[in-house]
Amino acid sequence: MLAISTDSVFSHKVFAEVSPSARTIQYPLLSDRTHRISLEYGVLREELGFTFRATFIIAPGGEVKYSCLYPPEVGRNVLEIIRVIQGLQYEEATGLGVQAGWRPGQQGLRKDFNLVGKI
Repeated sequence: MLAISTDSVFSHKVFAEVSPSARTIQYPLLSDRTHRISLEYGVLREELGFTFRATFIIAPGGEVKYSCLYPPEVGRNVLEIIRVIQGLQYEEATGLGVQAGWRPGQQGLRKDFNLVGKI
């Protein structure tokens, strides 16, 4: 897991020093000052010089399994992101999908097109 920001490494350092929540981050914070990564993932607002907030979950093989682009007026739901990761891990381990509102410990769903709309 890593976070990417268009802010400089110096800005990240200050953020880590002054923000109580930043001190708890246990993953790398990458600086995308050239906007290359932001452009590649389609989140750069070139006319304004900054990015949309977005979340991508990428499988070890490089496949984007989940993406969400957040409007500036809406914050991220970290609990939902964790639920999506848990659901992807559950599917990987069991071959079963998960329904909306699924939580670890609940039964998954068979991925069968004939069941669509019936459950």
